[in-house]
Parts: sequence; structure tokens; C-alpha cells
Amino acid sequence: MLFLNSFLSYLLVYVIFAVCIVAAVFAGIKVRKNKNAKEAAAEATATTE
Repeated sequence: MLFLNSFLSYLLVYVIFAVCIVAAVFAGIKVRKNKNAKEAAAEATATTE
């Protein structure tokens, strides 16, 4: 029973870390897409002037 309790505790910590990592990756993708869109808009306005 002690092994199972310890295993579940480590599993919970692993799942929490995995969720944080996945959230960070998606946040990074969103930030980069927004930055690329702003750069493209700035480039489009610079070329039309």
C-alpha cells in the first residue's frame, strides 16, 4: 500500500508538470503567431507607403 501511495503521488506531480509544459508551449505558439502577424502588418504598411 505504501508503494501505491508513493507511486500515485509521483504520478500526480508528473501530470501537473506535463500540464504546465503543454500550457507553456501553447502560450508560446500564440505569442509567436501574434508577433508574426504584427510584423507582417507593419511590413505591409511600410511597403504601401
